[in-house]
Amino acid sequence: MNLSPVSGRDTVYVWIGRGSGGQPVSAERLLRQAAAGVLDCPAADLVVTHRPGAAAQVTRDTGRSRVTVPASVSRGGGVTVVALRTGGPVGVDVEQCRQLPALGLARRWFDPAEVAWLAARPEAGRSRDFLRLWTAKEAVGKALGLGLRAGGPGRRMPVPGPGGMRPVPAVADVWVGHPHCPGTLLLAVAAVGGEAEMVVVGEAEQPGHDVPAVRSVSTERTSLPVVVRGSWSSSRRVRGRL
Repeated sequence: MNLSPVSGRDTVYVWIGRGSGGQPVSAERLLRQAAAGVLDCPAADLVVTHRPGAAAQVTRDTGRSRVTVPASVSRGGGVTVVALRTGGPVGVDVEQCRQLPALGLARRWFDPAEVAWLAARPEAGRSRDFLRLWTAKEAVGKALGLGLRAGGPGRRMPVPGPGGMRPVPAVADVWVGHPHCPGTLLLAVAAVGGEAEMVVVGEAEQPGHDVPAVRSVSTERTSLPVVVRGSWSSSRRVRGRL
């Protein structure tokens, strides 16, 4: 399956993979499958490498030419999500929509303008709005290669809304958006170097036996911080609720 850029524009392609037995599909396998569609080549010909800041890249080396595609991985809600973009660095994050003490968490970690926006939102959808901001922060951090380091939770995001990507305030040439995601999953995609089209290709099938078995890179289900004695710990993660 060859995937050409949308209308000749820089395009981010997103795959959602569900594993078997309640376990998310292997990130490496899904990356190979996704990159095979972008590069129009067999998945077994691709090499996946991982870099700091939750980034990844997929390379096809024929001996005569070498092509590398930037990628990003996220896990949440029982799925593995990967995003690939030939135009430059990319970040992706996924969360399961659920009820949270949204304002309390926002007041502790978010930019004041985000807290004010969230407080003005309808209470019934406040948890969803909080998670849309959170996934945007995670996706931007991954695209920048920083994760949530260097003040990531407080990095101000554009107000979520319909349509395509929006520029990130106070961060040069970084864009973030929220493409539609099936069910109760919330998805954010970020791109460095310019606005990109976002295309959710759909849920990928389990790869065939021609794809080599590989070890999963991460078992994290969510990235929301846990408040521990007045501070947040990046080594402990929320497991479905706060």
